[in-house]
Amino acid sequence: MLMRSDAFWRIPARLLVLLALIAVVDVGASGQATDSQADDLQQLKGQLRRLEQEVQDLKAHINSAEASAATIPASATATGATGTPAPAESRPAEKTTIDLYGFVMMDSGYEFGQTDPNWFDVVRPTKLASFKNEFAPDGNVYFSVRQTRFGVKSSTPTRFGDLKTTFEFELFGTGIDAGQTTFRLRHAYGELGHIGAGQTWSPFMDIDSFPNSVEYWGPNGMVFFRNIQLRWTPVRTNKTELVLAAERPGASADQGAYSGRIELQGIKPKFDVPDFSGHVRAMRTWGYLQVAGILRKISWIDTNSNPTFRLGDDVLGWGVNVTSNLNFSKSNIGRFGVVYGKGVENYMNDAPVDVGIKSNPSSSVRPILGVPLPVLGVVSFLDHNWSDRFSSAMGYSLVNIENSDAQNPSDFHQGHYALVNLLYHPVRKVTVGTEFVFGRRVNFSDGFNVNDYRLQFSFKYDWKKGFEL
Repeated sequence: MLMRSDAFWRIPARLLVLLALIAVVDVGASGQATDSQADDLQQLKGQLRRLEQEVQDLKAHINSAEASAATIPASATATGATGTPAPAESRPAEKTTIDLYGFVMMDSGYEFGQTDPNWFDVVRPTKLASFKNEFAPDGNVYFSVRQTRFGVKSSTPTRFGDLKTTFEFELFGTGIDAGQTTFRLRHAYGELGHIGAGQTWSPFMDIDSFPNSVEYWGPNGMVFFRNIQLRWTPVRTNKTELVLAAERPGASADQGAYSGRIELQGIKPKFDVPDFSGHVRAMRTWGYLQVAGILRKISWIDTNSNPTFRLGDDVLGWGVNVTSNLNFSKSNIGRFGVVYGKGVENYMNDAPVDVGIKSNPSSSVRPILGVPLPVLGVVSFLDHNWSDRFSSAMGYSLVNIENSDAQNPSDFHQGHYALVNLLYHPVRKVTVGTEFVFGRRVNFSDGFNVNDYRLQFSFKYDWKKGFEL
C-alpha cells in the first residue's frame, strides 16, 4: 500500500471539523465579536492552512507512486501474486516502437567488358551483349549511389499479436526508370499476428541465401522477388515456420521467330487467378532447411475480331525451391539453393521470359503454342569471417533455360555468375570493400557467348535510430 488507510481518511475529517468551527465563529463574529473570538478564528484558519498543505503533499506522494508503478515491467504487473491476470485498467499502457534505419552507399569500379548501359553498375548475364560489340566499347569506369536505402519499421503489441509495419525504399531505378538514380519501393508491408498484407519478399524466395556481397544484383540463379501479397503464417516458432500466400500474378512471353506477325498483334495477357506460394522452414543449431513452392496460371487471349487461328491459351507454371544455410563453424556459413520449375522466370533474380513459343505444324487451327519454359537455378556461396574487422564471400551461381524451338537463336539460354571479395569494417556500421565479379552469357542456338569481368570498390555507412511512442 502507498499509505495507511486511516491516515488517508483522518485529514478530510479534520478538515470538516475545522470548517464547521470556522463557520460557527464567523457567524458569531458577524453579531458582536470579542477579542477572544477573533483570536480563536485566527488559530483555526492557521490550522486549516496547515491541513491544506498536508493534502497537497499527499497528492504529490500519490502522483509519484503512480509514476513509479508505470515503469514496472509488464511481466511483473500483468499478473497478481497468484499468477492470475490483473484487471485491464491496472496494466501499464503498451508502447509502439519505431526504428528508422538505412545506409548511404557508393559503388565505383571498372568493367573490363561491356553491358547494357542501363545496367552499368551491376552484373546481370541477361543484360550482357547478345552479339559481338552490341554495347561497345569494352572498358568502362562507373560510379553509383543507387544502393542507398531508407526504411521505417514499427511494432505495437495488441491482443491479436504484434502489429508490425515496414516501409522501405532505395534509389535503384528499374523498368521505365532503368539506369536512373530514383525512388524505388522495396517494402510496404503490414502484419497483425499471423496475417500480413502488402509488398515484401515472396514466400517462394529465401533472402538468407543471398551472400555477403557488395555488388547490387547478386546471384542470378536464386529466386528473388518482392511481390504484393496476402499471406498467412499459421506456424512461427524458434524451430519451424510455415508461410502461405496469394500473390499478384504477372508474366512475360517471347514471340520468338513469329515476332511481328499480324496474327499475334491481338494477343493480350490475362491474369484472373493469383499466384499461390508458400514455404516451410526447419531451423536447428546447424542452420536451417527451407522448401518452397509456387503454382501459377498464365493465360493469354486473342482480341482480334475475326481470328484465323486459335491462339489464346493458358498454361500452368510451377516451381520448387530448396535453400539452406549451414553453419560449418563460427566463422563460416554456407549459403545454398536449388530451384527448378516451369514458367517461374518472373520470380528469378536474373532470368528472361516465362513463356516461349513453339511450332505446332500438325495443327492447322493452332499452328503455334505458348509453353512455360523450364528453368534451373543454382546458388552456392561461402561467407567467411577472418576477424571482427575482415570478412569475405565467394561462390558461384547458374541459370539454365530450356528454350522452345521457335525462340530466336540469339535468345538467352544460360548465365553464369561468380564473385570473391574482401570487406573491411574500420568501425561498427562502416564497410569498405573490394570485389571481383564474373558474368557469362550463352545464347540459345547461334553459338555466341560472352564473358564480362569487373572490379568494384564500395563504401557503406549504416545507421539506425529507435523510438518509443
